[in-house]
Amino acid sequence: MTQLEKLINKMRANPKDWQIGDLKKLAERFSIIWRQNGTSHVQFVRKDGITLTVPAHRPIKPIYVKKFLDLLEV
Repeated sequence: MTQLEKLINKMRANPKDWQIGDLKKLAERFSIIWRQNGTSHVQFVRKDGITLTVPAHRPIKPIYVKKFLDLLEV
């Protein structure tokens, strides 16, 4: 099991207490573009155009972590 898979499994098991930097790192590994133009939200955009907007507050709410994991899988 790679470090990437371990991180994803950790997120699935406990979607609490993650920071926006963790999501940005994962997005880069999956070739998902992210942008944060001086706002309090980060947009993650897949190549097929599906977008997820996540508030960049600490910690990120578990619902956004779950939606982000769904974005990675499809």
